Amino acid sequence: MHPTLSSSNHAAAQRMIPLEANSRLRPDTFGDDVLESLTPPKSLVDQVYEVILDALCDGMFKPGERLTQESIAARLNVSRQPVTHALAVLKAQGFLAQGRQGLTVTAVDPGFFAAIYQIRSAVEPLAVKLATPRLTRDSVARGRALIDHGAAQVAAGDSRASLQADMDFHSFIYELSGNPLIAETMRLHWRHLRRAMGEVLRHPGMSISVWKEHGRILDEMIRGDGDAAAELMRRHLVEAFERAGQADHSTPV
Repeated sequence: MHPTLSSSNHAAAQRMIPLEANSRLRPDTFGDDVLESLTPPKSLVDQVYEVILDALCDGMFKPGERLTQESIAARLNVSRQPVTHALAVLKAQGFLAQGRQGLTVTAVDPGFFAAIYQIRSAVEPLAVKLATPRLTRDSVARGRALIDHGAAQVAAGDSRASLQADMDFHSFIYELSGNPLIAETMRLHWRHLRRAMGEVLRHPGMSISVWKEHGRILDEMIRGDGDAAAELMRRHLVEAFERAGQADHSTPV
């Protein structure tokens, strides 16, 4: 016998529409309105995994809610097998836990979140320092464009796009550092960070201050002061962690 969908989870699932054939899945399509069918180039399991994970990170499912293969498979218009594999991966990564009646969504672990920020506060200032002498005219333009885009998403009130823009800016720094291990290290934990920071960035005024801080970091990099830019990044991360600590992690994140 398979676990049944909880009432709140079922209501969320009902907001989705069936996927149409021959359309490409985007990571942001497991939201309130639209789902698109799954096609190559990524494997079906990978695509199902990403769309469920994005829904978890965006707060669509609340901690403690049950997820079932049947409901997800029906809404994504896929068989249960790729859904089963995707849910197993999410469980192994700590996003889901085995409950009495099936898999349930886990809450953000404050201890794990703190550990990630310890890593970030050590690695990201280094990334900024390494990236500063590698700035070119093109990368400066790209960095400014990322900041302008992020600020625009905040002004538009689009929390999901604002969060993605935040991820894009930090990824830009990782890549510009020239050290591939930095990007790989941070990507291991970025999904967990996204889940918690999504809640933080939904608080009024939080997103605006984040983009002002990003702008100051880039300004110091453009001036060629890697040490000053690295210190600003360190402060940025400390303040972000403090904001996260003020958020209620029992709420959907």
